[in-house]
Amino acid sequence: MSERRSRRWVTGVPRATLGSDRLSRVSAISREQLLAYVREERYAVEASITADGVPQAAVVGVVVTDAFEIVFDTVQTSRKARNLRQQARVALVFGSTAAAASRTIQIEGTADEPSGAELDALLECYFAAFPDGRQRRLSGNLTYFRVKPSWIRCSDYGTVPPTIVEFAESELS
Repeated sequence: MSERRSRRWVTGVPRATLGSDRLSRVSAISREQLLAYVREERYAVEASITADGVPQAAVVGVVVTDAFEIVFDTVQTSRKARNLRQQARVALVFGSTAAAASRTIQIEGTADEPSGAELDALLECYFAAFPDGRQRRLSGNLTYFRVKPSWIRCSDYGTVPPTIVEFAESELS
């Protein structure tokens, strides 16, 4: 993991080099606050790549577990399903459609298709946010992906200067 990805940053400056007045702003965004920010959004842009390296993106309905797992459904034969089965690396962007119109969250991670009891537990979380998902599941042509983040950047452009904080995988568990 690069040094850049192993610590938090604000406005492109390593936290260790910031003055104490700015340090409090960085530490004010806790793991729990980040989780609340992500949960404000019900949709994200999911980006994956084809086997040939062509980027593709789609808007997906998402839920986020307490463990920062992002769960979404898709048709089993969709481009995103095919892409993620071939290359598990994925990026998600949460825009600001909720309370903070100036905030975005970028996530990089690895996707998988859970099954059995593991999937059942994730589906309870998913169906709580998307009750219509139970009916859509009856079609039999859906699959569910879980993204485990390895890096998250939260950018808030509503502050002066903008607050940009990165979380490494170790800070999310």
